[in-house]
Amino acid sequence: MIPRIREAAKLFEGKKGLVIGIANDQSIAWGCAKAFRGLGAELAVTYLNEKATRFVEPLARELEAPLFLSLDVLEEGQLEAVFDRIGKTWGELDFALHSIAFSPKEALHGRVVDFGRQGFLTTMDLSCWSFIRTARLAEPLTKNGGALFTMSYFGAQKVVENYNIMGVAKAALEAAVRYLAAELDPKGIRVHAISPGPLATRAASGIPEFDELLEKARSKAPARSLVSIDDVGIATAFLALDAAKLITEIRSSSTAAITSLIDPRNIEACDERRLLESYAKRGEIDPGLRGKTMSPH
Repeated sequence: MIPRIREAAKLFEGKKGLVIGIANDQSIAWGCAKAFRGLGAELAVTYLNEKATRFVEPLARELEAPLFLSLDVLEEGQLEAVFDRIGKTWGELDFALHSIAFSPKEALHGRVVDFGRQGFLTTMDLSCWSFIRTARLAEPLTKNGGALFTMSYFGAQKVVENYNIMGVAKAALEAAVRYLAAELDPKGIRVHAISPGPLATRAASGIPEFDELLEKARSKAPARSLVSIDDVGIATAFLALDAAKLITEIRSSSTAAITSLIDPRNIEACDERRLLESYAKRGEIDPGLRGKTMSPH
């Protein structure tokens, strides 16, 4: 069910967004899509292939998505076809969410040092380059400024047991986000990497000993609980608002501020920890958000 907040339902009225990565109703992309739609946005939704249709199509109907498009980013021309359809239908785009990542199963279970070239290329192609290409195709459609989002994870910055090659891919993705933000910010296009902690999604199920990772994260979170895909969606939707137009990954302070609110373990990397604390004392940041931990898609 799509939540409708009467006072906020018009915040995204007239806004149009693309959501890439809904696999089922446990996907982080689904949590984000519900938040976008609940605030009034019109959405284009993609699905991986025919096998995925039976899981994604009912969700697209619930979102009242006028565009339901097939997309396998490893297939030449499919991403371009999605943006071509958006251009012909809407002529513009206000935000796009990229919530996909992939690595061959055998690679996820192996050491980084043993990783083969083809598996590495596939992992980087889908998990990193596809977001860069998404940004390139979205740029001419985002005529009045907007926001681009992708999903990262703590394993991009620190070694997380069993995250292996995906940590390398996410580190590259976060670096790409910084450069994309610097290049696109002058056009009013913000670029964000949302960095969640572990949450049980279909993609995360491929990580070895994932249940143990979930429990470890839960035990270390100040609130002793994990957030939901809906929590991730609400945080992401806020960053897509015009009110957040000055927040982007272009500066480490903005990156650290957003990341540390989502994952308290990253506060140690924040140059403005004291600034954040002063904001919290003044009530500009809800201190309760510090205890939230989010998840990999």
